[in-house]
Amino acid sequence: MAKKALLYVILIVVAIICAGPFFWMLSTSFKGSENIYEMALIPKHPTFANYVGVVEFLQLHKYIWNTLYMTFFGILLDVGFASLCAYPLAKFDFYGKKLIISALLVTQILPAAAGLIVNYITVGALGMMGSYWAVIIPSSVTVFSIILFRQAYFSISNEVLEAARIDGASEIKIWYRVMVPQIMPTVSTVIIFDFINKWNNFLWPIIVLDSDKYPIAAALNNLKGAFNFQFGYIAAATIISIVPIIIVFVFFQKNYINSVAGAVKG
Repeated sequence: MAKKALLYVILIVVAIICAGPFFWMLSTSFKGSENIYEMALIPKHPTFANYVGVVEFLQLHKYIWNTLYMTFFGILLDVGFASLCAYPLAKFDFYGKKLIISALLVTQILPAAAGLIVNYITVGALGMMGSYWAVIIPSSVTVFSIILFRQAYFSISNEVLEAARIDGASEIKIWYRVMVPQIMPTVSTVIIFDFINKWNNFLWPIIVLDSDKYPIAAALNNLKGAFNFQFGYIAAATIISIVPIIIVFVFFQKNYINSVAGAVKG
C-alpha cells in the first residue's frame, strides 16, 4: 500500500512539472500589463483584455478558419487513404509486399525537412502554390497512419473476410463495411495524432502560402514583432490555439486509450 501511494505521489509531481508551462501560460494570459512579469501563478487582478486585444488585432477568426479547413481535409484524406492502403498490406498476399512494407518503414527514419524541396517542386508543378491544397496534399497520407491501420487489421479474423466474399461483397465494400467499423479505436488514435500535427503545422505553410492564408501556428509567429514582446497577447493567442487540441483529445480519448492498451498488450 505504501509503495502504491508513493507511486501516485511521484506521478502527480511529474504531471505537475510537465503541466507547469501550460499553467504559467494560462496565468499570464489573464495578467494585465502592470503585473505581466510577476511570477505568481494566480494573477491578482485577472482580466480578459489580452484575449480581446489579440482577437481584434490579429483577426484570429480568419486564421482559425484557415487551420480548421486544412486540418479537416488533411485528416479526412489521411484516414481514408491510409486505412485503404493498409488493407491489402495486412490481408492480401502479393508479389513485392515485403519490399513495399520495408520501403515505408525506411521513410520513417528520414527527417521531415528532407522532403521540403521535392514537395515544393511538386506543388509548384501542379499549380497549387498559394492555395490551401498546397498544405493539405503533401501530408494527405502518412506512413505512420498506414502502419497503425495495418497493425489494427491483423486483429480481424480472416474468416470474417471470407464470409463477406462468399456473400458477394466487393473488396471495397468489405473494407468500409467490415474492416473500418472494427478498428474505430485506431481511427480515433490517427485522428488525434493528425489533428495535433496539422493544427500545429508551422514551417511548410509559411513556405507555400500567403500570410492571409496562414494556419494559426504560423500566424502566431507574427505576434513577436507585432506586439513588441507583449507576452500577455502571445499567451492568450497560444491558449486559444491549444483549446481545440484539448477538446479533440477529450472527445476521442476513450477509443485512443483502448487502441494504445491493445497495442501494448499485443
